[in-house]
Amino acid sequence: MTEVRAKKALGQHFLVDLNIARKIADALSGGTFETPCPVLEVGCGMGVLTQFLLRREDLVTWGAEIDSESVEYLHAHYPEFTPRLIEGDFLKLDLRKHFPEGLHLIGNFPYNISSQIFFKVLENRDLIPECVGMIQKEVAVRIAEPPGSKEYGILSVLLQAWYDIEYLFTVNETVFNPPPKVKSAVIRLRRNGTRQLECDERLFIKVVKASFGQRRKMLRNSLKAVFGDFAGTEHPFFTRRAETLSVAEFVELTRWVEAHRA
Repeated sequence: MTEVRAKKALGQHFLVDLNIARKIADALSGGTFETPCPVLEVGCGMGVLTQFLLRREDLVTWGAEIDSESVEYLHAHYPEFTPRLIEGDFLKLDLRKHFPEGLHLIGNFPYNISSQIFFKVLENRDLIPECVGMIQKEVAVRIAEPPGSKEYGILSVLLQAWYDIEYLFTVNETVFNPPPKVKSAVIRLRRNGTRQLECDERLFIKVVKASFGQRRKMLRNSLKAVFGDFAGTEHPFFTRRAETLSVAEFVELTRWVEAHRA
């Protein structure tokens, strides 16, 4: 097999620029681990990024690949990688079973599941100290934006609650085959010092999602649509819009909702 055919249904756009692939691989923890660390590449494709990960002696590189044609290609071209290549859907992968001690995550993430990948990172935040991913630029900007921006949203708040986020660099369409219709970007997530929020974390997620449910409206309307009228009481944040609240303010709001909901 000389190459893999990109499949639209899988959101495949194969990176062909080796310099970009090297930069992505080097972005993982600044390029150094004291002891070999497991890293899982999501969507290995034809191994353009994989090859640079395999060269790093401080990493033990694993892969998750759903495309059987790509798996066959990787078996043929990177036989040393075969024992650590998991064929299947990353979104259905039990990370706790495969990596009970934790893992780092990296990849040229398919556009159509990039948000789902980050929600899975959140679900496994105690296992994943770092994630480096190439995604659609629009999504990368949204994730990295601070409060007050029109791009700031649900994923921004939830990821920023537990991760420090860096927008590393923009990637042009021309370095892919087939080229996507939009620009891409590489971002890095590193676990921050927050181990536990000072509120009910499940309720926090529900409050954040409810707040952005009607993002053009004031929080009074967005929250009442989900939680009711709070017995006629109101929080000072109710006259603001969701995109203006910081993570700390959402934590404060969550504690208030817990105390006042019916």
